[in-house]
Amino acid sequence: MARQLRWSPEAVEDVESIANYIERDSSHYARAVVSRIISLAETIPEHPQLGRVVPEINDPDYRERFVHKYRVIYRVESDRILIAAVIHGSRHLDPLVEQIQRVQEI
Repeated sequence: MARQLRWSPEAVEDVESIANYIERDSSHYARAVVSRIISLAETIPEHPQLGRVVPEINDPDYRERFVHKYRVIYRVESDRILIAAVIHGSRHLDPLVEQIQRVQEI
């Protein structure tokens, strides 16, 4: 049975920031990227182990999948998948590790 998908407030804010940034150049591309992020997230509960363990966290409960240049970072829990963050792949994650580990759902 698939787990429930939940988003942290931080992850929602991340996606909104991504959309706002891309929208400065192309509203069409911004919508497409956000749609791909959401679509990918919706597939995670069926097969959460497909994502790789986040190297900076090195905990098998924290995994990530990639969409375009973005890392969709999530926590696997017994009854749910929590999307913890969505960040650009070039961004250093080390300063954000503690914040990601503290996230809660909306």
